[in-house]
Amino acid sequence: MLLQVAIDRVSVSEAERIINLCGGMADIVEVGTSLIKDFGLECSVGYLKKKFPGQTILADIKTIDEGEYEFRRAFEAGADIATVMGAASVTTISSCQKMAREYNRSCMIDLMGLDQKEVDALTVFDDAIFCLHLPSDCAGAPAAELAELIEKNVKPLGRVSRVAVAGGVRLGNIPFFRAAGIEIVIVGSAITKNSDIAGSAAEFRRALIV
Repeated sequence: MLLQVAIDRVSVSEAERIINLCGGMADIVEVGTSLIKDFGLECSVGYLKKKFPGQTILADIKTIDEGEYEFRRAFEAGADIATVMGAASVTTISSCQKMAREYNRSCMIDLMGLDQKEVDALTVFDDAIFCLHLPSDCAGAPAAELAELIEKNVKPLGRVSRVAVAGGVRLGNIPFFRAAGIEIVIVGSAITKNSDIAGSAAEFRRALIV
């Protein structure tokens, strides 16, 4: 299992500090939507990729339209992975996949807010990463909500090889994720808002490689 550390709603210099504190324990560093909106692609994704050239960087741009343009810009800025909303049109998602293939990068489809039938229809994009995502606005919701989201969607996602999970992830969830076949565990505030960022990242890393 891979660890993705989501960094958002901070300055770029704070994002850089967090990445340094994680000390290479993050397989993927997510440059969050608000961070990109506040500072722009070049000054967030571009800057951090230059600072950490060996680090896999995900740009959480949450594309909903203009797929080719937005993905091209994200990849030109240095992103290795970019995100498109599953609620986007099939044409938009197809354009994002086209760009990912052209740049030899990856596309993550965010399934936030979709029902099981809608998720099932998207499995034609079988080389994408599919993200089961409990929204940030549901922060503080019981872990059971995240578990239910996974249980309802893992069956249709059985056709795809790469599945990520995000939203309220805690250490105690890891065995459940492993049993469900999750590849990428996305952790935000449990690491980035922890008083001991390095220690928290190390705890998650150990739990994921057991």
